[in-house]
Amino acid sequence: MSDGKQVGIVLVSHSAEVASSVAELARGLAGGGVSVPIAPAGGTEGGELGTSSELIAAAAASVDRGAGVAVLTDLGSAVLTVKALLAEGDELPYNTRLVDAPFVEGAVAAVVTAATGADLAAVEAAAAEAYTYRKV
Repeated sequence: MSDGKQVGIVLVSHSAEVASSVAELARGLAGGGVSVPIAPAGGTEGGELGTSSELIAAAAASVDRGAGVAVLTDLGSAVLTVKALLAEGDELPYNTRLVDAPFVEGAVAAVVTAATGADLAAVEAAAAEAYTYRKV
């Protein structure tokens, strides 16, 4: 984007390792050039499996570059945790959206699209479209 604003991406998983690995994969597949702000938010503060409102909020704040934040989640309670944060209204950066997308494919599509300077709606649409990717 010419105004320097960019969509940030947060990957919420029940596992810190899964969130970090998917972030690394998405970065790698997006290729060089533009560096997309992406942050994993996996597990709990104590390193256990689960989700953490605090880790999610911190990750979202860390990737906020003024064009919105796309949040992708892995499983049920991750979705519920992000929905609760959005309902609070002041825990996440302005224009943060929970994106309905498959976790791995959606993350890759979101990062690749954000790297082009696309807006939040386009990043969300690209991630959601990953549901239609066929493997056979």
